Amino acid sequence: MNLLRVLVGAFLLGFGRSLYWLFVGGVGFLAANTLASRLLEGSPRMLVLAIAVAAGLLGALLAILLQKFAVGLAGFLAGGYFFVILLDLLRLDYGPAAWILFVVGGFLGTILVAALFEVSLIFLSSLSGALLIAQSFQSTPVQNALLISGCLLAGVIIQSVLLVGEKREA
Repeated sequence: MNLLRVLVGAFLLGFGRSLYWLFVGGVGFLAANTLASRLLEGSPRMLVLAIAVAAGLLGALLAILLQKFAVGLAGFLAGGYFFVILLDLLRLDYGPAAWILFVVGGFLGTILVAALFEVSLIFLSSLSGALLIAQSFQSTPVQNALLISGCLLAGVIIQSVLLVGEKREA
């Protein structure tokens, strides 16, 4: 189990919408790390890590300066990342078509973010947290599906309750 993944995942489950810039930066890091690991297989780990950190910092900076654009970009990266990781967790073999699946998931994520900004932030940050937590455990595909579903539901409920509370205060 990777304690850092579990802690970041739990943070995203509860507060991903509120601190969207951190969510955008985190998704940029995760997506770049996953893609660079696959595309630069055999390269030094430090190179992959440097690319991922740069993408995460760029994502967080864009989120602060260009909120809607950055969140749309995060929707694309999150959608692509989730699509590929979900297939991995369910142990479905997609071979060299990973980048095509990434793009398909990315477009779906962008559409979701554009249509429903607040709701999509809640859903995507909760899904990010759920996937991070699920990746931290060695589980069967059924256990992974149950863990992801349960965490996703918990994250959506927690963040929705917080959003309603914020709207009542305003």
